[in-house]
Amino acid sequence: MASWQQRPPPACSPLPDPGDYKGTGLGPLATAATLLRSALWRHCLPRVVMAAAGTQLGRLLVGGLWLLAALLQRGAAAAVAAVDGRRAIAATGENFVCATLDWWPPDKCDYGTCPWGRAGLLNLDLSNKVLLNAVRAFSPPLMLRLGGSLQDKVVYGTADLGRPCAPFAKNASEMHGFTQGCLTLRRWDELNAFFQKSGARIVFGINALNGRVPLPDGSMGGPWDYTNAASLIRYTANKGYRIHGWELGNELSGTGVGARVGAEQYGADVIALKTLVDDIYASHPSKPLVLAPGGFFDQAWFAQLIVRTRPNLLDVITHHIYNLGPGRDTHLIDKILNPSVLDGMRSTFSSLQGLLKSAGTSTVAWVGEAGGAYNSGRHLVTDAFVFSFWFLDQLGMSAKYDTKSYCRQSLIGGNYGLLNTTTFQPNPDYYSALLWHRLMGTKVLATTFSGTNKIRAYAHCARDSPGITLLLINLSGNTTTQVSVSVTTQGAVAAHKHGARKHVGGRKFRHVHVPSFDEAAGGVRDEYHLTPKDGNLRSQIMLLNGRALATDTAGNIPALEAVKMDAAQPIAVAPYSIVFARISHFNAPACS
Repeated sequence: MASWQQRPPPACSPLPDPGDYKGTGLGPLATAATLLRSALWRHCLPRVVMAAAGTQLGRLLVGGLWLLAALLQRGAAAAVAAVDGRRAIAATGENFVCATLDWWPPDKCDYGTCPWGRAGLLNLDLSNKVLLNAVRAFSPPLMLRLGGSLQDKVVYGTADLGRPCAPFAKNASEMHGFTQGCLTLRRWDELNAFFQKSGARIVFGINALNGRVPLPDGSMGGPWDYTNAASLIRYTANKGYRIHGWELGNELSGTGVGARVGAEQYGADVIALKTLVDDIYASHPSKPLVLAPGGFFDQAWFAQLIVRTRPNLLDVITHHIYNLGPGRDTHLIDKILNPSVLDGMRSTFSSLQGLLKSAGTSTVAWVGEAGGAYNSGRHLVTDAFVFSFWFLDQLGMSAKYDTKSYCRQSLIGGNYGLLNTTTFQPNPDYYSALLWHRLMGTKVLATTFSGTNKIRAYAHCARDSPGITLLLINLSGNTTTQVSVSVTTQGAVAAHKHGARKHVGGRKFRHVHVPSFDEAAGGVRDEYHLTPKDGNLRSQIMLLNGRALATDTAGNIPALEAVKMDAAQPIAVAPYSIVFARISHFNAPACS
């Protein structure tokens, strides 16, 4: 049995009523200790929290339960997260969290199952209330990237098409196993009505293979025929539909997936798209972005594209991430919980950041599509709690390298959707994405972590709030880690009286225990503890501070409420859990 596999949970021991302790003089922690004496925390805590919430002990009791419960875990350890609040090391875009919608039809199958259902762009039920509310819950708006493998086989039902606008048909001899499919203008109108109603911000992936011919080296050559694409872009602009960006092609870079195009020719085609967009939107107050190539990072190929389009002909360079391998891999969870595997993406982010810095270009980087495991992911892994370890780590890591937006494959569809393909109910990663979006601001702070390599730590200036938000991801299934937060200050910058001075390279630094706080304002922080139901990493039900997250009967997204904790105490990160901690009184000059 692998270390992450769960044994059947023991029965929850009978618990006393928190109301019985009213007026006894016991503080929150003492009351919590009494309540937990006969309970096994991982399986009984939700009941304790729900019982306590209905009494006058209030949120401090609930906070006390969380702290004490974590302290009772076996193998507790101490560690320090050091946050440098002097200056931001990178910045994301306002719409950093992004999700994709794909073209796959219902008969797209992998490994004997067909996990897409009616989630494709041509089939999706746009009237579903949960779908609408799930997108609306994001403010600033959720970015949606429309594209995917069949993108370069989509034609558009405009007047210039000259043939019937037919849907995809399965054909094993065709690239990606399907014939060309057509987007009717009626369906495009329906999609845009949904986008306007939900407030989503849209990036549309254009077919980049029109007009190409096969070359002797196996690549596709010749200039891009943009006639059909131009008709769609012009129709869209004339209808007043708001498009945030037009992206050229899908996975045609480097060695390609299904087909490939050389970087020099691709650069020329990007310039053609840029000219087209500038012309069509000449009278509009703002112009959509131009993005490319939407493929896997190949340093030489990407470098050539950047040089060909600098300094300002390509707004966004996009790359895709499926670093965990195929969805059929039975060792996916082991990879997700392996810090070395997670660290493997640093070189890609760093290399692309270096290319952009050295090229003298205004182009910025996005992750245009990331599903982790290709061929539609794996059920009860990429759509379960455990995948939030990978997903949130990806968000944190990519942000440190100046990635402006990160598009998760998918909003719905396959085995890696943020929403369930048939019920539309949010999977755990939906709530992870929403919490990131609401708590993590655009400014990224340097963060180091000492004590264990099983904790992943990322800090940003808080969104729409003073101070910072710290994200802690515990990959250990055995150890609760008590995390103290410190701030590093230099020279004459104000230091807390409890700071321990160190000398590094002739400079004076102070490492301060939970500090640089405005103590007069009160030292309380908001904590959001994410755990799987019944401690099962494969669970599709996420608990927030012990409460199961689910929509109500009207399809409304639940409130995501914090517990209040004493900011002078360490943050208790339970085994196989994720914590967002918003520390409002953390005086970080970068966030002022």
